[in-house]
Amino acid sequence: MRCAVLGSNLRYFELPQPAQRQILRRPEEPRSLPLPNRLANETSPYLLQHAQNPVDWYPWGDEAIERARREHRPILLSIGYSACHWCHVMERESFEDTETAGVMNALFVNVKVDREERPDLDSIYMQAVQAMNGNGGWPMTVFLTPELEPFWAGTYFPPDDRQGMPSFKRVLSAVADAFQSRPDDVRRVASTMRAMYASTAERRGATGEISPQLLERARRALMAAYDSRNGGFGDAPKFPQAMAMEFLLTQWARTGDAAILDAVHTSFLRMGRGGIYDHVGGGFARYSVDERWLVPHFEKMLYDNALLVRVGVHLWQATKDNEVRRVCEETLVWLTREMTSPAGGFYSTLDADSEGEEGKFYLWDLAEVKELLGADAEAAIGFWGVTEGGNFEGRNILNVGHGRAPDARIARARHLLYEARAQRVWPARDEKILASWNGLMLRAVCEAARAFGSLELRELARRNGEFLFREMVREGRVFRSHKDGVTRIPGFLEDHAAVALGALSLYELTFDRTWLDRTRVLCDAIERWFQDDDATTFFDTALDHEALLTRPRDVTDNATPSGLSLTVDLLLRLGDLLGDSQLARRAHATLSTVTETMARYPLAFGHALTAADMAVHGAIEVAIAGNPGAPDFQALARELAARYAPSLVVAGGDPSHASGVELLKGRGTQNGHATAYVCRGYVCDQPMSDPAGLARQLAAISRPAARP
Repeated sequence: MRCAVLGSNLRYFELPQPAQRQILRRPEEPRSLPLPNRLANETSPYLLQHAQNPVDWYPWGDEAIERARREHRPILLSIGYSACHWCHVMERESFEDTETAGVMNALFVNVKVDREERPDLDSIYMQAVQAMNGNGGWPMTVFLTPELEPFWAGTYFPPDDRQGMPSFKRVLSAVADAFQSRPDDVRRVASTMRAMYASTAERRGATGEISPQLLERARRALMAAYDSRNGGFGDAPKFPQAMAMEFLLTQWARTGDAAILDAVHTSFLRMGRGGIYDHVGGGFARYSVDERWLVPHFEKMLYDNALLVRVGVHLWQATKDNEVRRVCEETLVWLTREMTSPAGGFYSTLDADSEGEEGKFYLWDLAEVKELLGADAEAAIGFWGVTEGGNFEGRNILNVGHGRAPDARIARARHLLYEARAQRVWPARDEKILASWNGLMLRAVCEAARAFGSLELRELARRNGEFLFREMVREGRVFRSHKDGVTRIPGFLEDHAAVALGALSLYELTFDRTWLDRTRVLCDAIERWFQDDDATTFFDTALDHEALLTRPRDVTDNATPSGLSLTVDLLLRLGDLLGDSQLARRAHATLSTVTETMARYPLAFGHALTAADMAVHGAIEVAIAGNPGAPDFQALARELAARYAPSLVVAGGDPSHASGVELLKGRGTQNGHATAYVCRGYVCDQPMSDPAGLARQLAAISRPAARP
């Protein structure tokens, strides 16, 4: 086996085959283990899935680390998550196998981590996997020295040699042999890894100017990557890229370029018609394995759906396309029905697998559809493209190859199929409630409630916000994870920023000052606990977080927005609302450290680019003075909510009771009527009490040239 480290200019660390050298074993091993193992005391569903393995698993913590150091053993760190298909496969093939478990127990201290609970560990050790292999993924398999330094890494390993991949048992024996008998090689690789982490931890100054030219470069790069035939960006496997779509919407609003809007619109429709969307139950799967959005990787993640609903709401505001609205509303029905806890928190994921088969829950046979739907079967078969031979392993993934709107027959069919599917064995649901993912979805629900005028969604948002601040915010700081009444793990930067943005969205939905005050508290916590010493950027972990191999600072927007881009978004919006120029200066300083990288790799900086648009062009500020419960106030709020405006910041209520809200300062009602003020930099158009007049002002202000 061979493990390349950080490029071809460095030597390879070559691990000998087990047959070449005798593996050193400790005299007391192998040993049998009582079941369940130590993971039985955890709350993470992913860790609990492994609690009955014959592997002597430890959760990440002092007990495992101290044992590795005391016995001078390498650590086998396995990182995954509950909805991960290949994580389940490797568990069945290797971790449930007593022979493989015996080898693991004899040679390593085995540590299992849920990447969704510990994004810090996932980020740190994914860097090693990518450096050693050129790519990464889950399950992540990393071998560490007792000092927590990675010296060999990979992802999934099969139980037997297969398609060029070594068997897991062969990997285990060879890595243990190298650790025991070739310590100089292990130290050399660990030293290289230390140098890599030191380099990434260095403070970085400004790399360029936050400018219209930066936005233009990023926009052109994204449009060049756009797949005009199928929608989306790039080839298979194809991910939704909702954050890039969000940025492009801002650029359409700034430029009026219809091709940009068409790219976002087409992409959303192709996904909403494809198999990546659940046409029976609502909600999007993680990604498509093909370029046409037909065959999904069937797991459903809360964060994907949060990001897609938010961009869908904005797209509906821009186009008024009822198909876009329907997909958003159906996804929110899925959220309410299948992903919301009785207390109001949002669950994390639904697995791809059920009954040991990927996607089984979601597939249909032609005969089954005919039997279930009766007179409506013909219409449903044509609408969703159901055939005798199927489109996936002999069965059918429902998809729509046309733009026809569903009629009453399709609505009835959808209901009957859902009821029939509910009788199947459901995919497992990860019921831990993660702060950052909840913050993302809370923001999406708030914006949908505003745009669609939904009281049900308004209540869903309020309950979720109250849950987060009751259960997951302690003494002004956010905690990461909640399950079965237990809140644990001090929150990361992304948790604080996402929950703060969710609270800010609740303020803009309700104009209840409580939510604005809660936002300010979390913003203060971010500045105190996560800000770099030179106040130009932020760490992912808090100042008092446990000491790790490095203090991570991930600047890229991956599957979710980075903590950094969420924080910049928060600082810009809150600074504008409160008139706090210091917050805006910190946001600009932080963005300036990644400007050149954003322009070159826009797909990795979608959320950061949207924040950069606000930094360049400023917020579109709308203040509505009056009583939020009054009909005239609500008429203005409805008009505002129906229209897309990039970088929108909203304040509302009685100015005499809005201390500290700079946007409302001096904005009184006119002639006793609720009055809207559309502004940039606190310089406002004519006060407007007429909803139609407000619409005209909003239509004119998006373009940079329209700034006062």
